[in-house]
Amino acid sequence: MALTYGVAALGRPTFDVPFAESMMEKAFAALDRAGIATVGPRKLLFDAAATEEAIAAIKAAGPIDLMLVLQITFTDASMTVKLARAIDAPLAIWAVPEPRLGGRLRLNAFCGLNLAVHALQKAGIAEGWLYADPDAPDLDADLRALARPARLKPSRAARADVASDDAARVLDALAGAKISVLGQHPDGFDTCDYDDATLARLGGIAVETLALADLFDKARAIAPARVAGHRQAVAGVVDNLDDVDAEQLERSLRVYCALEDVAAQGGAKGLAVRCWPEMFTEYGCAACGPMGMMNEARVPAACEADVHGAYTQLILQELASAPAWMTDLVDIDFADDTAVLWHCGSAPLSMRDPESPAEATIHTNRKMPLLYQFRIKPGRITLARLSQARGQLKLMLAGAQVVRAPMAFTGTSGTIRFDAPARQVCETIMDEGLEHHFALTYGDHRAALKAVAARLGLPVLELT
Repeated sequence: MALTYGVAALGRPTFDVPFAESMMEKAFAALDRAGIATVGPRKLLFDAAATEEAIAAIKAAGPIDLMLVLQITFTDASMTVKLARAIDAPLAIWAVPEPRLGGRLRLNAFCGLNLAVHALQKAGIAEGWLYADPDAPDLDADLRALARPARLKPSRAARADVASDDAARVLDALAGAKISVLGQHPDGFDTCDYDDATLARLGGIAVETLALADLFDKARAIAPARVAGHRQAVAGVVDNLDDVDAEQLERSLRVYCALEDVAAQGGAKGLAVRCWPEMFTEYGCAACGPMGMMNEARVPAACEADVHGAYTQLILQELASAPAWMTDLVDIDFADDTAVLWHCGSAPLSMRDPESPAEATIHTNRKMPLLYQFRIKPGRITLARLSQARGQLKLMLAGAQVVRAPMAFTGTSGTIRFDAPARQVCETIMDEGLEHHFALTYGDHRAALKAVAARLGLPVLELT
């Protein structure tokens, strides 16, 4: 059967553009080999204007069988949702993997797929998806199968009738806790939406909002001696601190001091921080290392102003009596049944694999410090998320084992093996439209988390 796809190849110029362009070309070549005609520009679309032009071109071409989004790099979900609403055809997303070479995360396409699927399903839009290398053999059937209209599947989340003294202890400890939110989440990050009234009703959580500009002002006002003391402390635990730009490093340490003050002065137990782009473009440093330091100090700091991520970190931290980290799932390898957890350089140092040196580094896209760089240690972990996928609150949880493997990407990351097959986990994430942020801590805390969910009146979604 002859098929015609409208195709929009989405990317961001902060990633590895030459590599992205080569992967895009391979994707179009795979579509050609499958005998699928395509309409729309064969170029990376970096912004809203380019995407609007592509929409006009695809509409002008006439009827199509599928609107295919090529997720070549990470992007926010706004353009994918716009494409779904503008084009009268089923929609699917094809994200491309990248090799784990220990260097920068050059594309981060899986995370873009995850983010987009969440936004689409939150809007009530069903999507097909594919995560496959364009050079993979026998891809024709998978590409052609994307044209079949998708449907939203019923959630597998279910009530768990479980009780636990640990659950009571955790929720009592967090009742009335405050999370300070610095800035708003980035546009197109529906995954980081929150409702403060819901959190207050659910767990007695109070949310305080602060402007990023106020954080920057606090940072500028920090006494030099305090900054110098933190620099000395960091130099004692990470290698090569002198290799990063000194002025940018100082600004990063000032951000850490300012985050300390926000927590101490406002009585916040957790933080949710808009960590980009203004941290780089307006203040001139990375917040990743400072947020990792706050995580280590047991004041969980969630990236991208993710309040639900911060609350989940708090729950895990209380259960484990140890730091928690919020991370992205950036790659799943169906062949070797592993996945990679990564988030810039914000993991707490206590999670470091003793065989992996702790280093100071720069943000791979923005080229500014301070980020930590190390592989997280092998061991049993629990992943969790207070999810609002499809507008329904639930507690997602999963068990996994961190395995010792070569560092996948720069920054802080870990290779894991889920307690269920990787393909099954991936399918559940996509079927449920889950958020792209997962909180983790060491140990198996799933039974206690089910009891937490029962006390909060929430269904449980188990990935494993």
